[in-house]
Amino acid sequence: MKFLGIIPARYASTRFPAKPLAMLGGKTVIQRVYEQVVGILDDAYVATDDERIEEAVKAFGGKVVMTSVNHKSGTDRCYEAYTKIEGDFDVIVNIQGDEPFIQPSQLETVKACFDDIATQIATLVKPFTPENGFEALENINSPKVVLNKNMNALYFSRSIIPYQRNVEKQDWLKNHTYYKHIGLYAYRAEVLKEITSLPQSSLELAESLEQLRWLENGYTIKAGITEVETIGIDTPQDLEKAEEFLKIC
Repeated sequence: MKFLGIIPARYASTRFPAKPLAMLGGKTVIQRVYEQVVGILDDAYVATDDERIEEAVKAFGGKVVMTSVNHKSGTDRCYEAYTKIEGDFDVIVNIQGDEPFIQPSQLETVKACFDDIATQIATLVKPFTPENGFEALENINSPKVVLNKNMNALYFSRSIIPYQRNVEKQDWLKNHTYYKHIGLYAYRAEVLKEITSLPQSSLELAESLEQLRWLENGYTIKAGITEVETIGIDTPQDLEKAEEFLKIC
């Protein structure tokens, strides 16, 4: 199978404008993401709507494709980029442009999900541990996912699922394995085309999680498990944490 990596990158961001071009350890954030991906997949491109990002990617020798400014999600941007890139690819991997510490092992885990011919969409999950503490589990910015025995997602939620009846909350992480969703997606090419034509669903609108649109429309999402901790960059404060993380990794 051939895997195409696409890294959506927008210049405009409410919490952190120009985030892809922010410097992290002497390189832009988008360069660090690109360098983590290239070579692991069969090909990789940055997909952007801004000429400044396009110029920056070309400057470090990366591949880039310009896309519309009107996309509402990274998935939509991935599909447009895929239609503009030459080559015959079976799976498109959507790597967030603010994940400079994405690891090759995580990409390999997602690729391995497609060893199952029934896999339509794949993603990553990471187990919460008691050391994370209950506050980490409560964090609405860390979506949780419940899996079935075939490692397919049953549901994603910003709330804690499942609720443990008759168990003290401080014991929940000891009693059950909760999974944190890691926002890395891969889609079979024909499935990517289909899901980008779907209207927003009621569950998606309620939780503000686009993957619920796919589940609500009957698609399956296979999950691979990773133990690797990464730092995503959503705010300038996250960039400061990433600088410290870079020194020790």
